[in-house]
Amino acid sequence: MTSTTQDALAALRRSALVRDDSGPSRVYRDTAGTLYHSVTSILSATADKSGLDNWIAFTDRIYGPGAAIQDRNVAATRGNQAHSQAEFLLKLANKLARSTANKNNSLTWDEHGLARIPAPVFRWGLGKAAAKLPRVTWSASGYARSLSTWIVENVTQAYAIEFSTHHPAGFAGTADGLISVSPETLERHGADPALAGAPFIADWKTSASKRSPAMMADYKLQCGAYALGLEHLTGIQPAGAFIVVARRIGEPNVTFMTRDELVRAQDGYLERVSLFYEQLEKAIQGEG
Repeated sequence: MTSTTQDALAALRRSALVRDDSGPSRVYRDTAGTLYHSVTSILSATADKSGLDNWIAFTDRIYGPGAAIQDRNVAATRGNQAHSQAEFLLKLANKLARSTANKNNSLTWDEHGLARIPAPVFRWGLGKAAAKLPRVTWSASGYARSLSTWIVENVTQAYAIEFSTHHPAGFAGTADGLISVSPETLERHGADPALAGAPFIADWKTSASKRSPAMMADYKLQCGAYALGLEHLTGIQPAGAFIVVARRIGEPNVTFMTRDELVRAQDGYLERVSLFYEQLEKAIQGEG
């Protein structure tokens, strides 16, 4: 059996856009030359930076000039390593589980038009993949372990991993995953366990400290952006989202978003996009 939805989702493994990091912020272009700004660049440009500015000033005052930038660079490297390990884990699990499901002729198609591997087979693949995880640096090891452990204990399907999206509103970006989780996971977050198997946006983060409400709000808007791009390109409407903030020690902080919350985040992100382009137009006029 084939599925146009599954084919459209599979096509997002490789971006249809050309990435350009040569300017002050990341942009993408399609074959017609249409410009798309990065999902995160739009959020950054339209955010209230007073808290960040205060943190930079405080850090540099206590530890010396440039300390804040160095700390942010270390955090970015740590986050990249944790993300890479999670990507390896899910991709290898998918490869092993899909091969087994194909041999057993147990691959099915759900109401979303997505190919589904039996959950026990996928969980078996996760276990196998978890034993082969690539090493990360000592500073990233706790965060990577926090994230990979959550994935192994909760994820029952990985419909897409590191998939690219874009939207006619003028933004583009790469989402960490489109996953399903166990009924037990949904129940822990007060959600209907019948949603087990439904696709959820997954967003992986790392943090040495608790994220501020403003930052968590932007994380939710980021998920809204990915959901908008996904629906535009494939027609898939995610049932919600999981924002997993890995910590150096212990379990990650997990924020669950319902479908209604995700829809509100979509609207909120489009408002930030409008603000971004208004600011950009004013800047261009000012230069002129």
